[in-house]
Amino acid sequence: MARKKQPASSNKGADPNVLGLRAEVIEQPIVDTLETNYMPYAMSVIVSRALPEIDGFKPSQRKLLYTMYKMGLLNGDRTKSSNIVGQTMRLNPHGEGAIYDTLVRLSAGYEALLTPFVDSKGNFGKVYSRDMACAAARYTTAKLSTICAELFRDIDRDTVDFVDNYDSTTTEPVLLPTAFPNVLVAANAGIAVSMASRICGFNLAEVCHAAVAYLRDEGCDLLEHMPAPDFPTGGEIIYDRNEMAAIYETGRGSFKVRARWHYVREENIIEVTEIPYSTTAEAIIDKTAELIRAGKLREISDMRDETGLQGLKLAIDLKRGTEPDKLMSKLMRLTPLSDSFSCDFNILIAGSPRVMGVREILSEWCAWRIECVRRRVFSDAEKKKAKLHLLRGLGKILLDIDRAIKIIRETDEERDVVPNLMIGFGIDEPQADYIAEIRLRNINREYILKRTEETSALEREIADLEDILSKPSRVRAIITRELEEIAKKYGAPRKTGMTGDAGEDVIEQEDDSPDYPVNVFLSREGYFKKITPQSLRMSAEQKYKESDGAFLTFESRNKNDLLVFTDRQQCYKARLRDFEDTKASSLGAFLPSALGMEDGENVIFALDPDDYSASLLIFFENGKTARIPLSAYATKTNRRRLTGAYSDKSPVAGMMLLTEETEIALYSSDGRAMIFNSAQLSPKTTRGTQGVQTLTLRRNTRLERAARLSDTEIENRSRYLARNLPAAGARLAEEDTPQQRLALI
Repeated sequence: MARKKQPASSNKGADPNVLGLRAEVIEQPIVDTLETNYMPYAMSVIVSRALPEIDGFKPSQRKLLYTMYKMGLLNGDRTKSSNIVGQTMRLNPHGEGAIYDTLVRLSAGYEALLTPFVDSKGNFGKVYSRDMACAAARYTTAKLSTICAELFRDIDRDTVDFVDNYDSTTTEPVLLPTAFPNVLVAANAGIAVSMASRICGFNLAEVCHAAVAYLRDEGCDLLEHMPAPDFPTGGEIIYDRNEMAAIYETGRGSFKVRARWHYVREENIIEVTEIPYSTTAEAIIDKTAELIRAGKLREISDMRDETGLQGLKLAIDLKRGTEPDKLMSKLMRLTPLSDSFSCDFNILIAGSPRVMGVREILSEWCAWRIECVRRRVFSDAEKKKAKLHLLRGLGKILLDIDRAIKIIRETDEERDVVPNLMIGFGIDEPQADYIAEIRLRNINREYILKRTEETSALEREIADLEDILSKPSRVRAIITRELEEIAKKYGAPRKTGMTGDAGEDVIEQEDDSPDYPVNVFLSREGYFKKITPQSLRMSAEQKYKESDGAFLTFESRNKNDLLVFTDRQQCYKARLRDFEDTKASSLGAFLPSALGMEDGENVIFALDPDDYSASLLIFFENGKTARIPLSAYATKTNRRRLTGAYSDKSPVAGMMLLTEETEIALYSSDGRAMIFNSAQLSPKTTRGTQGVQTLTLRRNTRLERAARLSDTEIENRSRYLARNLPAAGARLAEEDTPQQRLALI
């Protein structure tokens, strides 16, 4: 029970009745107290402050941007931030400090958004710095960014509702008619009462393309168009497709983001230039210093913040003999250089909070945007109908202008002009008022004919607008066209990369294993042998199972890595030193078991990446070829498995390690061959790329085999050589087939 007590008199010992005061205890159930006192506050925080709505803005952000729009800061010059803050007080009475904090977060200088809405000048601080505070509002200037034109483009065409501000002296929009899914583009976070929201930002161009794909097919694979979030601070997402798909589906989950760095060999320094969005440079330095004091990081002699005009930079001085990769692997595990980002896509829909996945958010945004466009089209149609109505009235006086002048001249009082025109020509009041307002110089046949000629054009335009309103497909086409234009005009490359999967990082230990040359053999069924040259000279005859045989062989070194590709679009990374040296007479190690592959998973290729400077060519049965740099498979830690190693859109016909440009022959299942130079293929940084079409295939045929030209039986090179890709090649001649070559020998 809650109790309410009247304030007691300050005169101790005095009789309350004498002072005219009476102490009273009022009993009230706690449920009633919560309902009358606490719940209104809680709902106000949830609905009016903490959570974003379908346009991607919280009320404070929307009020600020709309105020700047009304101040003419979309196309005008910058003005003092204090001026903006003062004007915003007409819509947002929560204080100057709160308004300026909102302005700072939306600014380009603060770098909290991939697509900032405020073009700022001055010190606005940095999102990646805890101690770099922004300057006072009187020292900074701001205006709206150019992309804000897409937020306000239709606001004066009845696309959204307006309501009174807090003191009913002006009006403000309930939502902004954003022409792109800003709710997914602008990162947002808020803590309400008993609930919270944390929305990560996505790349603008990717979101627009995903929305276009959704409008065309609601069942499309969104991960193909927007594979992962994108952060203004860059970094790398440790990518797991299944984990990301779960976040897209439920709106909740987490993923890891790690820093990007490079080693300056001449100075023996590691420079960190991108860090996770959820941490700060000071937090990283503080944690590193703590580990150094605890004796857990003996490899570092100094660490400092060298952030300047060029952006973020943390410099780490290394002691002599320190291996950068091993140190950074350790730092990623022990410091915020690798951090998790938790998602909670909690958004207000029609005043009610809802946790939604990305597909559901796009569904809500598309439905809302369709309504905005329909309202815009309807408003345009009504305006044109009103103008057409006036022009039709003007047309009625076309043949008798003198009569209209006579009516006006013979009218004694001005207030009777419009009624007399209405009676004289049989028109209504708006038409008569329009005619009465025509200037004297325009009372000529030419002017009236030009105005009435507009009638047919207006009728066609109105018919077209009404057709749009009656056909949802045309409304969707308008939205699609606008999204494509925005993606083209404002789109920018991703800042956050993607690497590996969400598996556990394995920190490499000190390795003192010997380094020596080895020969690697792989059988068709996945048996692996590592044989020294000395052992091979003693016995070169390889032993295989009765149903097995040779598949791959190459030279390497004991300390090198081994990349193994399987038919499940996975790449397993191993170290040759982890396998025992064997003899040619043994069967070797069974790779599916040694690498922990899934049941039924088979090896289709293996290679020694050496320094990861070469490329991998992947040939697909549909005639496409992907050229992927091996650096896409390099990891800072000894990660055992990389998912999504190559595209799953078509079966693989073959793989090839490319260390230098060479000519390649492709064979189709219908007995044709084509030759091209590998230099004609452009490298693709994404492992999941489908590649480019190289071999043109006929119906019911497939790419069957790919090999270096030097390893084929082809003698007549010019017959099959392709000048441009794709090409169909030519049918194999008898002298270019293995059987014919054997016959000639």
